[in-house]
Amino acid sequence: MTTPRQTATKMAEAAQAWLERLDDDQRPAAQWAGPADDVGEAERRRWFYTPTDHGGLALHQQRPAQQRAAMTLVAAGLSLAGYVTVATIMGLENVLDRIEGFAARFDRERGRDPGLYYLRVFGTPGDAGAWGYRFGGHHVSLNNLVVDGELVATTPCFMGADPAVSPLLGGALNRPLARAEDLARELVRSLSPQLGRQAVLLPKAPSDLVTANRAAIREGDRVIPLVGIWRDERFPDPAEQDKLQTGSDAIDNAAGYTDADHRVIAYSAAPKGVPGSELDSGQRDLLRSLLDTYFGRVPDSVSPMAAYDDAALDAVFLAWAGPLEPGAPHYYRLQGPRLLIEWDNTQRNANHAHSVWRDPEADFGLDVLTRHRADHH
Repeated sequence: MTTPRQTATKMAEAAQAWLERLDDDQRPAAQWAGPADDVGEAERRRWFYTPTDHGGLALHQQRPAQQRAAMTLVAAGLSLAGYVTVATIMGLENVLDRIEGFAARFDRERGRDPGLYYLRVFGTPGDAGAWGYRFGGHHVSLNNLVVDGELVATTPCFMGADPAVSPLLGGALNRPLARAEDLARELVRSLSPQLGRQAVLLPKAPSDLVTANRAAIREGDRVIPLVGIWRDERFPDPAEQDKLQTGSDAIDNAAGYTDADHRVIAYSAAPKGVPGSELDSGQRDLLRSLLDTYFGRVPDSVSPMAAYDDAALDAVFLAWAGPLEPGAPHYYRLQGPRLLIEWDNTQRNANHAHSVWRDPEADFGLDVLTRHRADHH
């Protein structure tokens, strides 16, 4: 069994190998100061899931051997299934481009671009001190922190899919996040009428993840409109900005949420919905399998899945918003101690999925980083 330290060593070796392949012009974008630096730390905690500049060296700014080294580092922080899912999501940019008529721009040369996934290392990879890395682009954000040779944080961990469902030859379907959707729906539909009423917070779904791409989660957080989830406040091209604003407004209008709806679905430290303690044995098995679609993204050595014994499962709450029929816009949330999972599939006629695994108390490894600073400064 690989240990977290061995996983961290593999990450450090891959990060060093990638950095060594870069030239002087590439390095300023690729490597920033570590978590001890205020500017570097502020940037490390910025993350996105829109097709914006995620910060770092983009794949298409790298030569093939550098790209391979970059993806070796990405793979070091993922399970095989997690890596395949990320690679598939990246490839969907070409599919989405065709669906949109090869016309999306977002004020750049190509709006849907599988080369615009960015890698950035923070600090100096190794066994001493704190360092981390972020890999992200449209519908992918992976954030890892290593402290004194130990991998201590893998959240926020975001994966999305647009389209969530697309055709393959022979009538097969490409659904990269299928199990994360289907298991949750099966679980909610299996509830008794009383528990079902408790689990389903609203008959319609919000337009996006409630906590969005915030660096920190706070009581009362609400959905951020799409136009607000970009690195820059506005595009330089007014026409492109107007298109983004129009699209953002259309998404919110389609959700049809009132202020009262937003209050119901808003994040709260007290979990909403049905606790695992109310589920029967079959439903608890479904909940475990659903959790594994998130925890299974990372190597077994750092997955928290093994810690979810019966007592831990009791404290995980399930909440849902929207209809339960397949193909309808929907949202769900799993919440417990040190755990927040959100899923939505609402946009593009419920064929555009978002999923995120977070630690509300210590995303980006802030708990370990705080102790490390206290011990060493």
